[in-house]
Amino acid sequence: MIKKHIPNFITLLNLFCGCIAIVCLSEANYDLAFYFASLGIILDFFDGFFARVLNAYSPLGLQLDSLADMVTSGVAPGYMSFLILQNYTTNEYVPFLGFLVTLGAAYRLAKFNISTNQSEHFIGLPVPANTLLVMGFCLIIVKNSILPLNHLYFILGLVFFSTIMQNVNLPLFSLKIKSLSPFAYPFQFVLIFIAGLGLAFYQLTAIPFVIVLYIFLSLIKHILYANQKKINP
Repeated sequence: MIKKHIPNFITLLNLFCGCIAIVCLSEANYDLAFYFASLGIILDFFDGFFARVLNAYSPLGLQLDSLADMVTSGVAPGYMSFLILQNYTTNEYVPFLGFLVTLGAAYRLAKFNISTNQSEHFIGLPVPANTLLVMGFCLIIVKNSILPLNHLYFILGLVFFSTIMQNVNLPLFSLKIKSLSPFAYPFQFVLIFIAGLGLAFYQLTAIPFVIVLYIFLSLIKHILYANQKKINP
């Protein structure tokens, strides 16, 4: 039936957006690259959404999804990191460290495909969120350099941080909300509320900071949950 191919078609659109983002990066069009990578991430959400709605899950779809993410959320942010690092160092080898983001994404996706405990939460930062984090901060530096830090060391720190965060053994909450009650999903609703305000006032500049907030809130939730288990074993 046609409906079983709809999620895979959306996944291929995600891959296509990733390819366009890479082309834009090669032409130093960082804004457009970020837009297409973001569009690919949105499509990545909808392929899973339609797979659930249409009950069109398949092993092919799972593998195709990871391959598309590898381009849009693996190669694209790694390549952008490489290009931006070239602007802040004369060392010809240092910029290649930017591709650690790509290697981290590949490892994260491979682990996710064989994982059986990430239905209600994620273990490590999902590669789409990591893409928004890395490309978002890189875009801020390129456009207006508002960060009062040494850009070389900031980007290198970002690369190492994001590579580790993709594969760290830390539960991060999912945004799959099954109830509209904020008391059932307090951390999710706090994130959505602050993200909405940030996007309304600061547009794209807010996106990487929202991802940082997501990591911070997940860490708080993990600590509170661990303490609760100690009190009520």
